[in-house]
Amino acid sequence: MKEVKSFIINSALDMHLHLRDDDMLKLVGPKTSQSFAGALIMPNLAPPITTKEALLSYKKRIKEACKDDDFEAHVTIFFQVDYSYEFLKDLKDEIIAVKLYPFGVTTNSETGVSSMDVEILRPTLESMEKLGIPLCVHGETKGFVMDREKEFLPIYESLAIHFPDLKIVMEHISSKESIELLEKYDNLYATITVHHLMLTLDDVAGGMLNPHAFCKPIVKRPDDRESLLELALSAHPKVMFGSDSAPHQKNAKECHHGAAGVFTSAIALQVLTELFEKYGNLDNLNSFVSLNAQRIYGLKPIKKPIKLIKKDFEVPKSYRYKDEIVVPLFAGQTLSWSIE
Repeated sequence: MKEVKSFIINSALDMHLHLRDDDMLKLVGPKTSQSFAGALIMPNLAPPITTKEALLSYKKRIKEACKDDDFEAHVTIFFQVDYSYEFLKDLKDEIIAVKLYPFGVTTNSETGVSSMDVEILRPTLESMEKLGIPLCVHGETKGFVMDREKEFLPIYESLAIHFPDLKIVMEHISSKESIELLEKYDNLYATITVHHLMLTLDDVAGGMLNPHAFCKPIVKRPDDRESLLELALSAHPKVMFGSDSAPHQKNAKECHHGAAGVFTSAIALQVLTELFEKYGNLDNLNSFVSLNAQRIYGLKPIKKPIKLIKKDFEVPKSYRYKDEIVVPLFAGQTLSWSIE
């Protein structure tokens, strides 16, 4: 087989991204905008984005942070049970989706939904369904950490059944059981991260503790990773790339109460190209990182070809802007592909 020396990714899209705010936004925003054509930005700031004014203000700050690149930020709003049809209709042209967080399951979710009862959620979800606004969900309970996603699956199923015309995105799926449910309902879709394709729990806690691989949902067993790999490498039409790149200050990760979140924005395309080449599936990479998302969300991204070349790339040990220091996944390691 002839060795591939270069590869073009056209209009890469990251459909699950955390950019934070202030100096952290100024640090990590360009790490995505340099190589991606667009991204779906999550709204779990502190306080979360729940108003049109907050949404437009945040979008403006993102645009300023990424002003040197051709990049479109697709913003979302934080789910509330009492959003009216009129409120959502007024926002429809400004948002790409609404993001639902169960209470307390991840970073800045303290104002998330305390009950997943369908009747409590119905007013907002029915309005979203009528307006054609997708629902993105962090699907975990507060149960045993390895079972939280699996325990949430009946909730996904209930939502899919009660709101058949609502497009529901199961964010950052991490278990083989989630894949089985994904196949069952036409209105269920999913994002998959770099770290869930690359890591298992052994990489987090099998030897010395690696806080920079700690995330929620936590990476799981080898068979879960293999199932996710099969789905992504085949560019299954219901899945798309979403990094869930979630930066935290270095000292907030390397401490006795380390924050959950893996930072991959700056290395995502290099890692994915290496991974898809390893398994002989480079022809499917553009579908996974762009075409599927375009179809699922109805996007027409800017034309932005990014050329990757077969050249060693040493992952920086950290990235810094003023007092903000972030350590990426695979810090200090060498990847076989670089962005030209």
